[in-house]
Amino acid sequence: MAWFFIIFLCLYSVLNYYLGLRGWQALEGAAYLRPYYLIIFMFSTLSYIFSKVVQRYLPTIIHEVIEIIGSFWFAFMLYFLLAVILLDVIRLINWGTNFLPNFNDYSFVKLVTLGVVTGVVIIIITAGYINTRTLKITTLNIETPARGSALKELNAVMISDIHLSIVNRDGFARDMVEKINALHPDIVFVAGDLVDEKAEVLREREIGFAMKNIIAPMGVYGITGNHEYINGVDSSVHYMSELNVIPLRDTSITVGNSFVVIGREDRSRGLKRRKPLKELVEGADKNLPIILMDHTPFQLEEAMENGVDLQLSGHTHHGQMFPINLITNKIYEISRGYKRKGNTQYYVSSGAGTWGPPVRTGSRSEIVNIKIKFVK
Repeated sequence: MAWFFIIFLCLYSVLNYYLGLRGWQALEGAAYLRPYYLIIFMFSTLSYIFSKVVQRYLPTIIHEVIEIIGSFWFAFMLYFLLAVILLDVIRLINWGTNFLPNFNDYSFVKLVTLGVVTGVVIIIITAGYINTRTLKITTLNIETPARGSALKELNAVMISDIHLSIVNRDGFARDMVEKINALHPDIVFVAGDLVDEKAEVLREREIGFAMKNIIAPMGVYGITGNHEYINGVDSSVHYMSELNVIPLRDTSITVGNSFVVIGREDRSRGLKRRKPLKELVEGADKNLPIILMDHTPFQLEEAMENGVDLQLSGHTHHGQMFPINLITNKIYEISRGYKRKGNTQYYVSSGAGTWGPPVRTGSRSEIVNIKIKFVK
């Protein structure tokens, strides 16, 4: 985990230096703006990291404002970076071909370009924010063998990657819970990354308390994701329980003598420390349908080889912001959506919440309504 943060900080610093330098150069024609630009740029780039380091020492409102600004900066950084790279490529091509006209006042052109790019990026991020806060209901109708189960149908809801935080606050959770309850689910599955903040911060600010109002007669079950580990897995799982979400950590439970739910520990625990799926399945009632929750959709064939009927995963966010979704499509066999392998069915959700900026330009925020028919 330490190496991850070291690499992240190095990459983040290099990219922001490159971006900041290009912005500074674009202000050649309005040099009097450069000091203001430097202050705004440095504040934006450092806000998220600063908010995490000193959150205990800042007044609540100041901490929240700084963290929100820092979160949005990730989206601004991405699209400013893409724009700058595109402009640099155009300049490089022009250096060899001279296809662009000669400008009398190149400084003015750079200033206008900066203004246009900034305006376009603001529009993209505004649209992405609206998209994020518009939760989509995805309906999935599937059939699976009933085996020894007397249950004929199951109306389930799956949510993942909620990322409760200063950014995804209780208002977001209330809206999500209202939409879940409107579906009248028998059971709710929370497939990891419920939190994106320390449990004590969430508890103190009552973020996520609306989760207690989910109505599901068969229960609400959750698993750990990588962000539970990032924020302290034991305290995060305890907070999950406080929200009336029953944690399944490398264990299984038989629900209503009708089907089995297996919850795997996230891969962050370490592949040698989390139990093998084979062991979890052997401890379950194989005469009943088996539903598996595994946060990260790697090694999908493992569920198929162990007789799992349905696997539910999240983690990918389907890239969250374009063009990252093109990358997740290459990394994961399923970046988002449904797939069948042998007798095992899979659904990978793009998630209800967001990590970092509350901005989605490459995917939709979703609640998944899974209607299962158990067939003889």
